[in-house]
Amino acid sequence: MTPYERLLDDLAAEQAALDAVLGRMTDAQWDLASHAPGWLVRDQVAHLAHFDEAAAVAMADPDAFRKNAVAARVSVDRGSYETRYLSRGRAMRPPELRAWWREAGEKLLAAASPINPKARLPWYGPEMGAATFVTARLMETWSHGLDVVDVVDIPRPDTDRLQHVVFLGVRTREFSYRTRGLAPDTTPVHVELTAPSGATWTYGDAAADNRITGSARDFCRVVTQRRNVADTDLQITGPAAQDWMRVAQAFAGPPGDGRQPGQFPKPHP
Repeated sequence: MTPYERLLDDLAAEQAALDAVLGRMTDAQWDLASHAPGWLVRDQVAHLAHFDEAAAVAMADPDAFRKNAVAARVSVDRGSYETRYLSRGRAMRPPELRAWWREAGEKLLAAASPINPKARLPWYGPEMGAATFVTARLMETWSHGLDVVDVVDIPRPDTDRLQHVVFLGVRTREFSYRTRGLAPDTTPVHVELTAPSGATWTYGDAAADNRITGSARDFCRVVTQRRNVADTDLQITGPAAQDWMRVAQAFAGPPGDGRQPGQFPKPHP
């Protein structure tokens, strides 16, 4: 099995893990407020369904995607565009919304399977290689799924599939600054994380004075802006490492507000 095939398997497994949670939810839980201001649990699922559909088009027909993306940018602003797909999800009963998301995920996997991992694919921001594109969809599935499990109290244990999210979190360090109109800090930072399995994942210069150590669980929550770094047990040494964790953003688009300190209890040791 190639690394790209394993990536596709991991994306399918991440979808299945979220689907198991959705299948256990009551109708009332779909309408709980998530920690994203103004977003319900159902909105997190609608977001995934909409952009998985768009990603499948970007893979199967890049020219059509580019045309649609340009038209969307010209005809509506970001807020109106978001309202449109969230309204579609809010008009659905939970089984219908779950079915929309599942079908979109299946289309995404089907479109991704025959793609050359090195092919360049369009998106709403810079074009990406196919492998990075699929990794981003896995990250989105995990992080928006986290928005769901954070409020419905149904477990979805973290797995070593988080390595894909860590990869994006490290790779997007410079992007995190640029999306805020800031000059990237390129001071070397060494990252050493403990995987859910207990394995150790390391990135960057081992001799660097700036360091980030701790759990991959916490690192992934920070770089996807699902936890404020103050609510984690990450050990951050040096001003460059501290500044990176302040602005970290592994997802495309404009910077978000993230979570405020104290919103979540620190994880147990």
